[in-house]
This record gives sequence, C-alpha cells and structure tokens, in this order.
Amino acid sequence: MIDMEKDMPIPKQEDLHGIAELAKEQVKLTKELADLENQVEKKKAELSQIAEVALPESMLNVGMTLFVLDDGSKLAIKTFYRGSIPKGREVDAFAWLDDHGHTDLIKNEVKSSFGKGENDEAQFLTDLLEKHNLDYESRKFVHPSSLKSFVREQIELGKELPLDLLGVYIGQRSEIRR
Repeated sequence: MIDMEKDMPIPKQEDLHGIAELAKEQVKLTKELADLENQVEKKKAELSQIAEVALPESMLNVGMTLFVLDDGSKLAIKTFYRGSIPKGREVDAFAWLDDHGHTDLIKNEVKSSFGKGENDEAQFLTDLLEKHNLDYESRKFVHPSSLKSFVREQIELGKELPLDLLGVYIGQRSEIRR
C-alpha cells in the first residue's frame, strides 16, 4: 500500500505560487464569463424589443410590411406563433382539445414515449400496470412545436381558439434578408 503523504514531494514555493495564480485566473475568468453571459442576455432582450415590437409597430403604423434598405436587404414583417400549455391548465386544455377533435396532439409518456394519437395505447399500458400493482410515472403533454403548428394552421383557416387556455402568443417579427 502506498502512503500518499509519505511518498508525496514537498511542494516548492514557486509551485504553490503557480497554483494560487491559476486559481485566481479561474475565479477571474468565471466572473468574466458570467458578465459576458449577462451582456448576451441584455443584447437578446434589446434585439427582441426591436425585432418584435419597435420595428413591426413602426412599419405597420405606416401601412408597410416590406421595406428595401439601401444595401438591397429586404425587411419584412412576419407573423410568429409561440405556445406552451400553462402549468395548472393542462386538464382544461386537454379537455378542450379532446372535445374539438384534436386529441392526436396530446402525447402520453409512461417511462416510454407515446406519440400523437396513441392515447389508447398509453391507457392500456397504465391499466395493465395498475392491474398488476406496479408503480409507474406518467404524464400527458402537447409538444410546443406541435402546438405552434396546430395554432398557425387553425388561425390561417380562420378558426377560433382559446389562446389563453393553450398558452399561445401571436406576434409580429421583423426579418432582414440580405
């Protein structure tokens, strides 16, 4: 058996100084990185304010949805959709989707993933697990990208949706293409 303390060389002063300097550099770089990440978040917020609020509002106020810049770049206003069923509203949202024929949007997960429209299979498995007194965890959800596509499709077809219940936000965003 090796005695680590006995077999370890006694560190030299310059080695200890080097270790301390590296530790100081790590602390400094960690702080600099945190500062840069803060700056990135602030810039993202500024960009979002211009791209999703100021520029679309300015253009739409004068009746424009397309603008060509001096360099030939095209500035266009596009509609975007975001959605995620709010926590605590899932039961009502799922009921609305069921009642309106959109059950296939609901995914079920029982330590295995079930795809859109596989509600019967998920229920069969949970019933089977309960019948045999087996513990399991399950969840039902609608994937945000599926919800976004569904909402876009329904809105473009002119159908009414409970946007608050589905956690949907519809906005305008400017896009610049060079």
